[in-house]
Amino acid sequence: MSTYVYGIIRAAHSPLPQDMDGIGDPPRPVRILRQSELTAIVSDAPEELRPKRRDLLAHQRVLDEAGADGVVLPMRFGHASPGDDTVTAVLAGRAEHFLERLRALDGKTEYNLKANHNEEAVLRLVMEDNDEIRSLAEANRQAGGGSHEQKVQLWELVAAALQAREATDAEMLHQALEPMAEAVSVGLQSTGWLANLSFLVDRGSAEEFLAAIDELRGQHAQLELRVNGPLPPYSFVDTPSTQHAEGGTADAFGAAAAQPTNG
Repeated sequence: MSTYVYGIIRAAHSPLPQDMDGIGDPPRPVRILRQSELTAIVSDAPEELRPKRRDLLAHQRVLDEAGADGVVLPMRFGHASPGDDTVTAVLAGRAEHFLERLRALDGKTEYNLKANHNEEAVLRLVMEDNDEIRSLAEANRQAGGGSHEQKVQLWELVAAALQAREATDAEMLHQALEPMAEAVSVGLQSTGWLANLSFLVDRGSAEEFLAAIDELRGQHAQLELRVNGPLPPYSFVDTPSTQHAEGGTADAFGAAAAQPTNG
């Protein structure tokens, strides 16, 4: 049967709560696999694994329990290995990397920030900042709306200005918050988000970090900011060098996130 991996802790980590349930229906009991200085938090993997809400919450709950008493190197949902022996072999073969990451992430947490524009506010800002757009809009208004060509010209100018403003605001957020974080990871852009940033923050500085985001909200009415955290530091499990040169931690365990596993 395949082995599902939740995360990695030091062998000296405080004991996990007894009778902890993991993913699956019925839930699979959580157990540990120790290899020298490292321990993997695992359970048996269901024959079919899908990102259902029940299992996503169970995965998160296991990591929260483990992280309550010490640093944990979290795996994203869906990481499985052919079996226990493969897991302990990976722990042995990547021990130096895992121990370095555990040291780097000790006392840290992740906050994810997603941003988009308030349409009305950003349009008003674009009009205020761009003389050409403002002049053409006024000319069209006085001409009863303007010709088709004039409307297209105005639309193209506004679209370009909005795109430029998205890039400017994304960079502003990055620059404003980066000094308050230990590291920053730029996430994949998705429709509707002008910025998707993950910050590795010292737990002792979390309130100050969140206060800075609130201040940015007050200063920039065109921005809508959504913060998720504190989270296990998923975005900082691997350094850039190990992601590209050696393959990421998930690759080492032989599974991609949210892929089905067969026992």
